Amino acid sequence: MRDWVSMNGRLMPGDQAQVSVFDSGFMQGIGLFETLRSYNGVVFRLDHHLNRLIRSARLLGWSLLPVLDDLRDNVRQVVSACEQEATRVRLTVTTGSLRAAASDEPELTIVATAGGDPAYPAECYQKGVTVWASPYRQGAGDPTVGHKTTSYFARLASLREAHARGAFEALWFTHQNLLAEGAITSIFVARNGRIFTPPLDTPVLPGITRATVIEMADRVRIPIEEAALTIDDLLDADEVFLTNSLMEIVPVVRVERQPIGTEKPGDLTRALYEQYGELVEQECAYA
Repeated sequence: MRDWVSMNGRLMPGDQAQVSVFDSGFMQGIGLFETLRSYNGVVFRLDHHLNRLIRSARLLGWSLLPVLDDLRDNVRQVVSACEQEATRVRLTVTTGSLRAAASDEPELTIVATAGGDPAYPAECYQKGVTVWASPYRQGAGDPTVGHKTTSYFARLASLREAHARGAFEALWFTHQNLLAEGAITSIFVARNGRIFTPPLDTPVLPGITRATVIEMADRVRIPIEEAALTIDDLLDADEVFLTNSLMEIVPVVRVERQPIGTEKPGDLTRALYEQYGELVEQECAYA
């Protein structure tokens, strides 16, 4: 199975792709990325992802902003080349070469890759997963929080520690000990038939799947709201689940050794997972 790359509109096999050693993403970690999933050759909620990236570039003060059509063309090009019904897609955008001549037209580096099976093991959904409470903290004082930047080491370090402890994901809290999000996921807590998730100004990433879950819950009249949550809210929950674009909706049945609810995937989680699958079928008909 071959990976494909589209770099500033040029399609090539993955093993032929090269980025300059003087690129700002390599030299300074200045970049943004999106991880996406295609179904039937169609990327689910593609423009939602692309608009989030463009918004982040604007808020982080990039002097040259990505253009929606350019991003969309690169992603669609690699997805089409893959010829897979479902695939993992990554879009990375940096501010370009640090060695560009003053007379050169400024140019971003846009790299879209596609390939590989995006699915997580079925056991994650059937039995649920364990999460670990990371000692790392996040807060509004970090300008990268709430954005998917390529400066991702802290997140991956916490995820690696979680895996070493036998957990699926690492949960992050704020300096005020409020629940924020997972290293690579958004988090939802259900109690007494209501669903809660940390508000965006916690701060947390405005997840695309997070927003989709809120939309679906409203549609099927499941009460859902953004609310400040603590570790006690997490441990006292009837159900907990994680979301991101690749894993979709994964039930959490333990926080370290503490069981959540019945220690089995709950009814609300299953209902939303089914709704998500139906939404994907509607929006990702064959290209």
